[in-house]
Amino acid sequence: MFKRLTWMTMGTGVGFGAAVWGRRKVRAKIERYRPAAVTADATQAVRRLGHDLRTARDEGRRAMRQREAELRLTHPAPPDP
Repeated sequence: MFKRLTWMTMGTGVGFGAAVWGRRKVRAKIERYRPAAVTADATQAVRRLGHDLRTARDEGRRAMRQREAELRLTHPAPPDP
């Protein structure tokens, strides 16, 4: 009789604990994917992308100018006729 009561109590406790834990996880996911959170994440991603593209463009232009200067030093233009 005591074994059954013990196991029943333990099972109930584990089940209750799992239900509370699962509910917290589900609520956290819902909060994370709620439209306001999704919009904020998307906005941040677009801003980062814009910043990364501008940085890449500036670095590319700088490298192009540097390479052009190197080529002009090693291969001077022929004189005008």
